[in-house]
Amino acid sequence: MNVLVLMPYLYDTVPGQRFRIEQWARELKPLGVRFHFVPFESETLRNALHNKGRYREKIIEIIRGIFRRVKLVVSLKRDWDVIFLFRELLPIGPPLLERVLARKGLPIIYDFDDAIFLHDVSDANRQFKQLKWPAKTGEICNLSTHVTVGNPYLQDYARRFNETVSILPTTIDTATYTPRREPQRNKVPVIGWSGSFSTVKHLETVGPALQALRRSVQFKLKVVGTTDFTLPGVEVESKPWEAQSEVADISSFDVGIMPLPDDAWSRGKCGLKALQYMALGVPTVASPVGVNADIIQDGESGVFASSQNEWVNKLGNLLSDGELRDRLGKAGRKAVEHNYSAKVQAPRLLHILNDIKRRSERSPAT
Repeated sequence: MNVLVLMPYLYDTVPGQRFRIEQWARELKPLGVRFHFVPFESETLRNALHNKGRYREKIIEIIRGIFRRVKLVVSLKRDWDVIFLFRELLPIGPPLLERVLARKGLPIIYDFDDAIFLHDVSDANRQFKQLKWPAKTGEICNLSTHVTVGNPYLQDYARRFNETVSILPTTIDTATYTPRREPQRNKVPVIGWSGSFSTVKHLETVGPALQALRRSVQFKLKVVGTTDFTLPGVEVESKPWEAQSEVADISSFDVGIMPLPDDAWSRGKCGLKALQYMALGVPTVASPVGVNADIIQDGESGVFASSQNEWVNKLGNLLSDGELRDRLGKAGRKAVEHNYSAKVQAPRLLHILNDIKRRSERSPAT
């Protein structure tokens, strides 16, 4: 089976792609499914978009990307069994190319793992907000053969436009994400957070709790995903995200945290941070928002915290109780193995692909 993957970002650079289609493709390749990845962005565009300013360069590179996409879609033949579309074909404007793609009669799986039907852009690209056209998400759902999403909140949205919607949760490669043989025991306990420059605002929401905790408990805060995070009164180690060191960085945490605001955008998130921590046996404290409430069993495979006082108390309990950290870490790992591993979920995508291919063969396009 030949699958063409049309995605916004370069291969192995963005969590949504890495922990969804790129990971599933590696699992399905031995089963005869061949994936061909075509990103929208170039190296030049990626570097420009991650910096403030550079507007002329951003505009030029986006225009070049649009021309590449138009050329690809217009020239597409029925050489592909399925088109796997992640998020969108173009980063701006209405779904014009998606309409062209649908008219070609090629089966389309449309996948998204965030509430992309809402406005949410990084501070570095606020000037492009009005061009994003988030309402196109619903039309793309309608144009697609099958829609796959990361959680029930997104499924409820997609079903307004397409009856054929499956939940495929974001998954972890449990062969790569393996816990240490011995639980982490830093001399000075480490509370860790992993994310990106665009989500560090969520970490900032628990800043007051971490400052209050530090007045009574010694710990260090390790931040992976940005180089300039500071918190007065708290020792902070911050570093950029790197694929090569991601597992080692998270494994160095004694406790992993995933704070989230309870808003519409956060309810669309798929719990990746929590899943990464749990897969590595790192005890996890998270906000009970969206799919986090499904991933974590409070007090069994992780801990929930909502208010600043809860963050202080629950982190304090974990830092002072090594046995509790061990128990939660082991239970978290088991939860990922049973429900959120690539080996468990990738076969579900294979079933969808095979079903679409069979239906397409029975009803060939004219």
